[in-house]
Amino acid sequence: MRNSIILFFLLAIVGSAFGQNSTLEKSKATAQKTVLQKTIMQKDTVRKNKALSLLPEVAQDTVKELKLKLYIKDAHASYYADKFQGKRTASGVKFNNNNYTAAHRKFPFGTKLKVTNQVNGKSVIVEVTDRGPFSRGREIDLTKKAFMEIAKNKGIGVMLVTIEEVVE
Repeated sequence: MRNSIILFFLLAIVGSAFGQNSTLEKSKATAQKTVLQKTIMQKDTVRKNKALSLLPEVAQDTVKELKLKLYIKDAHASYYADKFQGKRTASGVKFNNNNYTAAHRKFPFGTKLKVTNQVNGKSVIVEVTDRGPFSRGREIDLTKKAFMEIAKNKGIGVMLVTIEEVVE
């Protein structure tokens, strides 16, 4: 009986010690979690405030209004085939399908054009570096990157566009 009483007290002491430690550990974990949440909230708040304060400065410095001169509406635009990659254009530069360039019959090389898809209103600014297109009924050839950026349906090869000259 004496052994059972001693065992009972030992278990009670050990049990209470574990209970206190787990309670102590839980309170430490809760305190750390609270501090961490406050830190995260403060950092997010600071980040948002910085972003908002920088936004007007960036917008004023980098965005300028483009002066545009309408050239043609309802023009047919297509894009270059992959076989022209790396070949010389009429202006002498190497053709790259990942640039924002175009081929036009009349505009001088280096002219910047704003090409707008009439279906979805998306537009892209390209530079004339080549002559063409040589298919009747087509007004402009765009690089694949420029074409796909404004295309609504990526599976098409021709679209109706509005072409405007960027006047500087």
